[in-house]
Amino acid sequence: MAEPYSSFSSRVIPLPAENVDTDQIVPARFLKVTDKAGLGDALFRDWRFEADGSLKNPAFVLDKPEMAGRQILLAGDNFGCGSSREHAPWALVAWGVRAVITTSCADIFRGNALKNGLLPINVSPERLTQLFEMSAADPDIELTIDLESQVVHLPGDEDLPFDVDPFAKLMLLRGTDELGYLLGKADAIDAWEAARPARVDTRIGT
Repeated sequence: MAEPYSSFSSRVIPLPAENVDTDQIVPARFLKVTDKAGLGDALFRDWRFEADGSLKNPAFVLDKPEMAGRQILLAGDNFGCGSSREHAPWALVAWGVRAVITTSCADIFRGNALKNGLLPINVSPERLTQLFEMSAADPDIELTIDLESQVVHLPGDEDLPFDVDPFAKLMLLRGTDELGYLLGKADAIDAWEAARPARVDTRIGT
C-alpha cells in the first residue's frame, strides 16, 4: 500500500447477493495478471461483460453511471468465500472500493483485504438490512468510514461501531504492511544488536 488509510465519505454500491465467492469477484483466468491496477476490469467480469467484451444489458450495478466514484460496497452475507486468491481484494481496490460492509466475510478474504488497503466491516443482519433499506430509499445516501475511531457515521449523526484487528488497523493507518513495519524498526534493531556481544560464528571450526 502506498498511502495511509484515511477517513472518507462515499455513497454506496448495493450488492445484496449472498455467498459471493472469490471466483465471482475475479474469475480464475485472470489469476496470472500481476498488474493490480489493471484488475479493475476483471472485477465481477462474468457478471458485467458478455463473451465478446461488451457490457451486459441491463448493466451490472458497478457499470451504472451513478456508481462511478463510489468507494463503499454494501454486500450480502458471506462475502469473499471460496478460494484464497489475493486478486479479489486487488480487483476491488483497483476499481476504487475502499470498504466492504457485510454481515460476514471469509477469514482468508478478510486477511487479504486488510493487507491490501481494503477494509472489511462486519455488521449485524439487522443493521445490514437497515443500510440496504436506507440505500434503496435514497440512492445518494453517504456514509463516512472512520477507521481511527472504528465507526461508520450514518446520516442523522448515528455512529455504527465496528471491530478490526489492532495490528491490521495500525498497518492501514500507516499505509504499510508487515515488512514495511519491520523495516521501520531497523534503527531499533541495529541498536539492540550493537548493545550485545558479538555472536559466535558456528560455521568456523575450532
